[in-house]
Amino acid sequence: MGNEKKRITTASGAPVGDNQNSITAGERGPTLVQDVHFLEKIAHFDRERIPERVVHAKGAGAFGYFEVTNDEISKYTKADFLSDKGKRTEMFARFSTVAGEQGFADTVRDPRGFALKFYTDEGNYDMVGNNTPLFFVRDAIKFPDFIHSQKRNPRTGLKDKDMVWDFWSQSPESLHQITYLHGDRGIPATYRHMNGYGSHTYKWVNEQGEAYWIKYHFISDQGVKGLDVDVADELAGKEPDYHREDLYNAIEKGDSPSWTLYVQIIPYADYKTYKWDIFDVTKTVSHKDYPLIEVGKMVLNRNPENFFADVEQAAFSPANLVPGIETSPDKMLQGRLFSYSDTQRYRLGTNHQQIPVNRPKVETNHYQRDGYMAVDGNGGGDPVYEPNTINGPVEDRSVNVSPFDVDGMADSVSYTSDDHYTQPGDLYRLMSEDEKARLVQNFADHMRPVTRDDIKLRQIEHFYKADPDWGERVAKELGLAVPTGVK
Repeated sequence: MGNEKKRITTASGAPVGDNQNSITAGERGPTLVQDVHFLEKIAHFDRERIPERVVHAKGAGAFGYFEVTNDEISKYTKADFLSDKGKRTEMFARFSTVAGEQGFADTVRDPRGFALKFYTDEGNYDMVGNNTPLFFVRDAIKFPDFIHSQKRNPRTGLKDKDMVWDFWSQSPESLHQITYLHGDRGIPATYRHMNGYGSHTYKWVNEQGEAYWIKYHFISDQGVKGLDVDVADELAGKEPDYHREDLYNAIEKGDSPSWTLYVQIIPYADYKTYKWDIFDVTKTVSHKDYPLIEVGKMVLNRNPENFFADVEQAAFSPANLVPGIETSPDKMLQGRLFSYSDTQRYRLGTNHQQIPVNRPKVETNHYQRDGYMAVDGNGGGDPVYEPNTINGPVEDRSVNVSPFDVDGMADSVSYTSDDHYTQPGDLYRLMSEDEKARLVQNFADHMRPVTRDDIKLRQIEHFYKADPDWGERVAKELGLAVPTGVK
């Protein structure tokens, strides 16, 4: 009895049956609000830091515009800002590191946030992505645990490689992302020299009600460049704000960085038969199967007048959508729809969308009143309920989301595919011998401080299952042998 493990419970003491899979309507979802453990876990996570962001705390930003370059995009979406070739939309972009605090060095090995706010004629549209086309976990219920493993040890207050690799080695779905992260693109040379990705699959709907699944790719017009590990380490000590300074200086001298937006367009019914689950954010969709189609160009040409007012108070959420762009059953995205807005309601207040950098360029009409920092007149004497007979704003049923099928038992359901090795293995085999050598060295250097061999061996198993050569080389670098049961 003395060695019996404690049960996970909710804050009210109720036992938790599944801490790995959120409750969804069937295998594909969407996530159900009745999953009170998930909501409590995410809501608490959103409130863990004051006042900086829980994740993406250190960043830089700039204003600019997006211009459509393809006059056929309206065939796929009725989104107004994508309707005509040459149409320009004002926007704001924020780039960031993920795991560290405000004082974090810019040149550490870490994903980079790639968050965009488009001030469209139909309201704000936010695309909240990263500089990687995939992610570490595929269900939002695991996100707080993942981030906790990357933060500081609660006892020592120090970064802890044991925590990092203990989590990753027990979460094989993370292998694809950490392979990308430890490769040559793992430390961008600058924010200007990295791509941006929507990561998730989204849905576009056109005027005829036809739906398509979409993957976003913002390709840097400056090219993609990475930093050598030794140079990155030196800059971390000498110029910890290196990326922030580079972006500011480039724009200030008129060297406006730009990205070309491409999308992969996936016919709606293909999600049922495609060889990979397109709603699993730990997987990519082949460009050979669904080629990139150019949409437009993003240009950043104006620095903020005040860093705090614009960069620190910028609030992004994938829930900020416009007609013609909708979500998918991606379980990680479903959780973010709630978490991002909830974080900002805590960090900046319930009226954070009244802050200038977040304020839409169009008139807003709703029945949300009061709360901290209501600075837009608070609706004056207009009615505060709906329906009403006092000429208040009314619904527009034409912008309802397009219907989609939901079936299955409501339960904590995992993804059906547990193949976490084919795509990372394919990525490894695509690398040149020099790239493989650097990847193996980066992994070995990152894992070497881990104090427990069982954690190292568990991770080596994942490398070996993806590609035996990969596992054997990392094991050799660490002075270990691949576990015999794996071979």
